[in-house]
This record gives sequence, C-alpha cells and structure tokens, in this order.
Amino acid sequence: MVQMMSALTLQQLRYFIEVAAEGSISAAADVLYVAQPTLSAAMKDLEARVGRSLLVRSARGVALTLDGAEFLGYARQVVEQVELLEQRYLGRPPSRRLLGVSAQHYSFAVDAFVRMVKATGAAEYEFSLRETRTWDIIEDVRTLRSEIGILYRNDFNRKVIDRLLRDSGLAFHRLFLAEPHIFISRNNPLASRGRATLADLEGLPRLTFDQGANNSFYFAEEILSTLSSPQEIRVSDRATIFNLMIGLDGYTISTGIISDELDPEIVAIPLDVDERIEIGWIGHAAIPLTEQARRYLEEVRAVVAGFGVEVLG
Repeated sequence: MVQMMSALTLQQLRYFIEVAAEGSISAAADVLYVAQPTLSAAMKDLEARVGRSLLVRSARGVALTLDGAEFLGYARQVVEQVELLEQRYLGRPPSRRLLGVSAQHYSFAVDAFVRMVKATGAAEYEFSLRETRTWDIIEDVRTLRSEIGILYRNDFNRKVIDRLLRDSGLAFHRLFLAEPHIFISRNNPLASRGRATLADLEGLPRLTFDQGANNSFYFAEEILSTLSSPQEIRVSDRATIFNLMIGLDGYTISTGIISDELDPEIVAIPLDVDERIEIGWIGHAAIPLTEQARRYLEEVRAVVAGFGVEVLG
C-alpha cells in the first residue's frame, strides 16, 4: 500500500477529482486546460497504479465505479489537507470553494445555503443548489453531480427509499423530525386556526410537486400522498406552488419550517394527523464529506434549531 501511494501524485488526484465532478474526460480537460488524450492517459495510468477500475467509460461520459467512489473520498481529503498546508505555511489564498446540493423543495435548505455562501469568505467559489424531484436527488448524489441530498422519509416510503439508497451506495443521515403542517396563504381562512384537520382541507386545491416519469406515491414529497383529493394541482417549483396558495387558496403539506424573510406571504399551520416527517441528508456511504459540505450541514442544523426544532445526529 505504501509503495502504491508513493507512486501517486497530487496532480493525478486533482485530475481525478475534476473528472468525477464533470462526469466527462473531455469536459474536465477543458476545465483543467490540458489535452483530452493527456487526461485520458493520466486516468488510465492512475487506475493501473492503484490496480483497480475507477471509472466506467461510455459514449455519454464517465461514471465512478464503487472503488472509484471510495477512492474519490480519500483523494478529496488528501487534496484538501495539502491546500490547508499551503494556505498556512506558504501564504497561498484559499482555493476555489466547490459544493453541489440537491434537495426537495424546502425553504430551510435554501436559507442554510444563503448563510453558507455569505459565510464562505472565499474570493472564488462554485456552488450549485438544485431543488428537484426525489428520484433525481438520489441520482444526483449517486453520480456525484451533488455531494449532498436533502429529502424525507416516513413509515410509508421508508423501505422503498432505503432500498434505493442501499442499491446506489448511499446512506441516509437523520437531521430532525417534523410535525406535519399545511402551508397556506396568510389570507386563507385557515390561517387564523391554531391547528387544521383533514376535514378542514376538503374543498381546497391540494398542491403537490410533480415527480415526472418516476411519479409514485413512494417518491412524493408530501405525506398522505395516497389520500384522494377532488382538486389536485401538480407543480414543478416552489415559486409556482406559493403563487397558487395565494391565488387559489391551495395548500401543501410539509415540515412547518418556513422562512418569513424568504416567503413572507405563506404561513404554516399544524395538521392534526398521527404522522411524523423524518428529514435527513444523503451522501455516499464510502466517501467522507468535504469541509464545505460539512459547513452547509452546520448551517442547516442552525436554521432548523432556530425554529425550536430538535436537531438529531
């Protein structure tokens, strides 16, 4: 093992990290300003040195093997530590900060992202935040398009979600348990209620997030997805769902954590049902988080705690 690691170079590790991030050797070559044949040869040499296949190559690009995903975690740690040494002892400026997050449509995830960006302090950074469908979140993290995914489980979807995560080499980490709330307009007649019941929602349009080709009760972002509703509207983004809450007195069911600063016209009212929503983050089971990812999760926990919700884990 010592002989193998001594044969590796920081340049190879940096090349590999960029190839994994881009999902394409040609795209990574453009970012790194090296010729594609040179980068391709470097990746083959790296695989030969470690004695394992790290990349699966296809006409659409490259994807990590299970060994490649594990190797990426260690490569990131090595490169991060070298950059810290260079900053501390050589006076070099902080490196460009990178992070990708995919999440279901939660305002706390956006709020935490805003805080993270403001607190970064780096002169250069490249962050991405994708509010997207449940299946796509899992796929984004599996393929390392995003390092972290934010989604929910409950007793209804747990077995399906856990099996999909396990098959994808991912792990679920609990963040908090939420009491179900309805999100409605401040002008909705239910906004003055201390609590709402399912009977109170009869006659109001139910608003849900569209899950596309992978539409399934198990991938729905809202609990009680199997209950029928005579008036139902599917949308693709939070801005639209909030506009429909205001314009049509519609509702959706979520965590109850909503930012007055980001969403001032929407309120959360507790829903009287015997359910709990378990919110967590997902990541590769074999890949340690980068420093930037850990910072983001710290901000998520701080935002949630600010609403008086107990943070888990």
